[in-house]
Amino acid sequence: MSNHTIAVYGIPNCSTVKKARTWLDAHGVAYQFHDFKKAGVPASHLPDWIAKASWEKLVNRQGTTWRKLEPAVQQTVADAESASALMIANPSVIKRPVVEWADGSVTVGIDEAVWSSKIA
Repeated sequence: MSNHTIAVYGIPNCSTVKKARTWLDAHGVAYQFHDFKKAGVPASHLPDWIAKASWEKLVNRQGTTWRKLEPAVQQTVADAESASALMIANPSVIKRPVVEWADGSVTVGIDEAVWSSKIA
């Protein structure tokens, strides 16, 4: 992705991703959508996401996917490396949406105040 393109990563039928896409559309923001289900997790982007947003924020410990994991698997997620392996193996465990903004920053989830400042 170039620095001029906003990229939204997620799963199309996720309600939060739908809300994010609706918000961006309503504000006239052009973006590219990356579907984790069809295209997988872009492993080359994970180090940047972790550096800018933290693996703790990226791994959704409140989600169904996390709760369905064996406790032994959950306990292995203790650092950026183990979190990356889990996110690649189980894309649904990633808190959505992950957005790469034109300014190079990365956000996780929806924060309309922050988003408004990104498109201003």
